[in-house]
Amino acid sequence: MNAGRRVVLTVGHSTHSIGDFVELLKRHEVTAVADVRSAPYSRRCPQFRRQALGRSLRDRGIQYVFLGRELGGRSDDPADYGADGRIRFDRLRRKPTFAEGLDRVLRGSEGYRIALLCAERDPLHCHRFLLVAQALAEAAEVGTDPPFVGHIILSGPDPRDSRVESHARLLDRLLEATGQQPTLWGPPGATRPERVRRAIAIQTARFGHRSGRTLSRSAGARGTSPPSAEGPGATPRRRDGDGPRRVPS
Repeated sequence: MNAGRRVVLTVGHSTHSIGDFVELLKRHEVTAVADVRSAPYSRRCPQFRRQALGRSLRDRGIQYVFLGRELGGRSDDPADYGADGRIRFDRLRRKPTFAEGLDRVLRGSEGYRIALLCAERDPLHCHRFLLVAQALAEAAEVGTDPPFVGHIILSGPDPRDSRVESHARLLDRLLEATGQQPTLWGPPGATRPERVRRAIAIQTARFGHRSGRTLSRSAGARGTSPPSAEGPGATPRRRDGDGPRRVPS
């Protein structure tokens, strides 16, 4: 990335101790955290509850702001969910509050090196990448002073085992993971933006938040919940934040 360029990163708190998490942020020169969890209360990791985290970060010289209402991956509006009960990120992006949240991040990046925070370790499984960072990257394409958008990736439990991966490179990995990357001998097919939209839709169907109140027609008629996205009979994953839980290996 260019020296002096504005930077917006993303990070997952996973199950880190607060000390290791702060070390991770400082390693990547983060000066402000924007919390984009809809539900900023972790049962497994109380150090990442909203109030406790805000105090811990400010005590260590890192600013904290909660933007879960604007940029969270859940919604209280049933209209934001599909017939299968999964959240629809395309609908969240059309909300005025979402645009307001993006604007706050972009304006904040003028004075801070920001990290968008959610719970999941892997950004490929999280709305911070699929929804928020993608919207920022698209906004940056038409801006006059676009920020660098990247993701803090951990390769081990130690904060030193981490790197920043560009949003464009992570999109390449998403296209590969969802079968949307064209092959060398295949037909030209769809444009990259079209393939990205398709890949995000596939990944959201796998990992997006499911509303317990929204049922499919067949399931609703029987009074039962729709089957899990992990497959018939699968046990639903507990969620802290806005997606499935991922912990360090």
